Amino acid sequence: MKHLDFWFEFASTYSYPAAMRIEKLAAERGVKVRWHAFLLGPIFKAQGWRDSPFNLFPAKGNYMWHDMQRVCQRYNLPFVKPSRFPLNGLQAARIACWYQDAKWLSAFVKAVFQANFVKDLNIADPAVLEQILNDLQLDAEAILTQAQSVESKARLQAANQQAVRLGIFGAPFFIAGQEPFWGQDQLELALDWCLHSEANLSSFG
Repeated sequence: MKHLDFWFEFASTYSYPAAMRIEKLAAERGVKVRWHAFLLGPIFKAQGWRDSPFNLFPAKGNYMWHDMQRVCQRYNLPFVKPSRFPLNGLQAARIACWYQDAKWLSAFVKAVFQANFVKDLNIADPAVLEQILNDLQLDAEAILTQAQSVESKARLQAANQQAVRLGIFGAPFFIAGQEPFWGQDQLELALDWCLHSEANLSSFG
């Protein structure tokens, strides 16, 4: 089966519609999604940014919030502009990274995004994550404890290092084979590339 690597950040606005849409679109094409949580903060800091570029550049931020309304309306997704942005998704990312192969991972990821961009909850608050895990009928205490472990911290750091090696600079980011795609509006193209990569590559010959 063909697969698509989906790199997302819980504080990333455009990662939200991508996460909500990707499973259905991938299933329709027979493509397997591999979910990868990572952090944009260290990547931004390496570029000299101490905050989200949407905060650093007001015109860009104003456009993004307006565009998010359009995007979510287009795909019939609820959206509420967070009262705080960006929120710290570190703990959620550690959970998603450690349990990357768990059957419940996609449900957890989507619930965290909904908490951030629909319910305006603080996803940095362990109580919010605990409630999400409880709602999924998971062992919240064990999972949150694991997220604090040295092993979980190291795995997320390794994921971020891998993201840098792959040339990832923003989220959401998709990799079909070795072909990179940035932005939620590239999702369908990335999925289709998985199915027709040889033909696509030959067209550039």
